[in-house]
Amino acid sequence: MGKFSNTWSLMGDSFRVLKQDKEMLLFPLLSGICCLLVLASFAIPIISSESYQPPSSEASIGEQVSYYGALFAFYFCNYFVIIFFNSAIVACAAKRMAGENPTLADGFRAAFVRIHTIIGWALIAATVGLILRIIEDRSKKVGAIIAAVLGAAWTMMSFLAVPILVIENKGPFAALKDSTKLLKETWGEQLISNFSFGLVFFLLFLPAILIVVLGAMAGGYVLIACIVIAVLYAIVIALIQSTLQVIFQTALYYYARHRQAPAGFAADTLSGAVGFRE
Repeated sequence: MGKFSNTWSLMGDSFRVLKQDKEMLLFPLLSGICCLLVLASFAIPIISSESYQPPSSEASIGEQVSYYGALFAFYFCNYFVIIFFNSAIVACAAKRMAGENPTLADGFRAAFVRIHTIIGWALIAATVGLILRIIEDRSKKVGAIIAAVLGAAWTMMSFLAVPILVIENKGPFAALKDSTKLLKETWGEQLISNFSFGLVFFLLFLPAILIVVLGAMAGGYVLIACIVIAVLYAIVIALIQSTLQVIFQTALYYYARHRQAPAGFAADTLSGAVGFRE
């Protein structure tokens, strides 16, 4: 409950930053639209060719290269989109925390200036994602466990990489190295706070389900109206969640790097998310 309370406070601090620059919600919206376009561009030809199933161990080298090559391309495009728009949020959040008044143009400009490092980070992320997928495909049970453990380790190591890429303008490998170093200097409790963000927003998603259930009980046009309302509500909540998590990530970077809270955040709540080793 202490962690939940601390996370709620962190969400409040992040939300106060967002309220000053509500236009930042446009970044995750555009990210979601672009990700859907990426998904459609890959899904349509793959489904039509019936090559969406992982190749068996007896499959030829050509079939495996073709399948995993297409999967890598999808991962890369998807990660690129997500990292690009997250970088724009980080840039705007960093300006706000520095006492400046950011604009959408500032976010886009920062992302475009770092396009080469974003591509590099997307390549690394896609490579890790592909390796984890291959491990999982080799053995559904044992492979899934190993992939989950390695995936959690990767999340820990790379948690602060994007803020470092954007704010310090470092390359992808240097950003990963610094992110890992900052993690080692802390107790790693930021992952608990990140998980709690998901828990809080899961609870906030529940009203959407309730609206649909009530609509199903009424039936007819009421059900259609309730579904539309629930979908719009879920989209808004998802946009807010995505933006708040990146704002929190940026604040956490500042606290981990400089050991002081950025503007808009309370030091005691951030200290509950990160504990420095003596």
